[in-house]
Amino acid sequence: MNHAQEPGPDGSTGPVDEQALAEVVEFTSGLIRIDTSNRGGGDCRERPAAEYAAERLAAAGLEPVLLERTPGRTNVVARIPGTDPTADALLVHGHLDVVPAEAADWSVDPFSGEVRDGVVWGRGAVDMKNMDAMILAVVRAWARAGVRPRRDIVVAFTADEEDSAVDGSGFLADRHPELFEGCTEGLSESGAFTVHAGPGLPLYPIAAGERGTAWLKLTAHGTAGHGSKPNRANAVSRLAAAITRIGEYEWPLRLTPTVRAGLAELAALHGVDVDPGAAGFDPDLLLGKLTPAAAALAGATLRNSANPTMLEAGYKVNVIPGHATAYVDGRILPGGEEEFRTTLDALTGPDVDWEFHHKEVALQAPVDSATFATLRAAVERFDPEARVVPFCMAGGTDAKQFSRLGITGYGFSPLKLPPGYDYWSLFHGVDERVPVDALHFGVRVLDHALRAL
Repeated sequence: MNHAQEPGPDGSTGPVDEQALAEVVEFTSGLIRIDTSNRGGGDCRERPAAEYAAERLAAAGLEPVLLERTPGRTNVVARIPGTDPTADALLVHGHLDVVPAEAADWSVDPFSGEVRDGVVWGRGAVDMKNMDAMILAVVRAWARAGVRPRRDIVVAFTADEEDSAVDGSGFLADRHPELFEGCTEGLSESGAFTVHAGPGLPLYPIAAGERGTAWLKLTAHGTAGHGSKPNRANAVSRLAAAITRIGEYEWPLRLTPTVRAGLAELAALHGVDVDPGAAGFDPDLLLGKLTPAAAALAGATLRNSANPTMLEAGYKVNVIPGHATAYVDGRILPGGEEEFRTTLDALTGPDVDWEFHHKEVALQAPVDSATFATLRAAVERFDPEARVVPFCMAGGTDAKQFSRLGITGYGFSPLKLPPGYDYWSLFHGVDERVPVDALHFGVRVLDHALRAL
């Protein structure tokens, strides 16, 4: 049964209590102290963090299952029964792995989980052990208060999101789809946190789309030979020319419905009279009229992209190798794959082959849905000055793999951040940290949203 309560001094109602506020900080710190650095190629072990999460779910009366494709690469899934058996289920998920951290670059030990001056420090404080902790704190608060959501909620903590997800959400979607039966929508990372676009303009972007992942391997072929002799079939030169063309290429404009909707709301908030749906609309001109923080929300998702990132060639300075390879991080907007393929064929030319090293779909979620409206209302309830806008993520999340099961994903990991707090720069950055007050806000908003959906 849902327990109605009078609003508290912060406008909150529901089961979030002092224990939940303490636990979200404790769990964020505790998860950070478990080093789950994902170096790629299978070099990671999430099991200790998975066991940490499973123990806390079990203490809330749930029956979590631990699942592995590869030993040590552990995922956790649990289902919370809803009060309406006819309602579609909702997936709430977070990943347990983090990118590596160079301790010498940090002000604190990146795996200390130190709480100092009202801030939790460490790798994963932003991406995304903070959200994992919010989920655990909300679920446990519900158990204490005897609260049940309207619809079934499936909670999943995954491995391997920071690499290919083959041991994580990909494995779960392909091998254990029965655990997600009935799920039509999902909530996870990268949305609903404050972006201060100017005085009195706190934006809260909620993700309603993702560019597709297109990591590429390029291979140039040539004639091996002595480094002292002229060689017009030099594989290294051919590869260098191709990646230079790719790096310098200006991709054409491609506006998706999510980006158009976001631009329309940003324009209105900045007092700019434009119609992103009109013929001849110039988004670059609009971005120039927005504050830099607001422009950054859409600037990276107006086009496809491809950035060279790795080079491999040769074994001795005086030997011209017969082949050379490079890797490119490509990102594709919804509907943009044919353009991407055709462009790469042209840019690489006849002497360089390319293939997908890793590929995942682009995503799009409706911004005029009841779900988006509910998420917007939940943020605005706890921050009346909030200006919620839809946006498309430049990168990707586990929502890509779960989309194979017909699950529409939204990025919703709510945090209220102070002015001057450059949250974007902390993703995979140095001195990753999150304010305690922001975690408290997140627990309240997440609880309210999940019970309202």
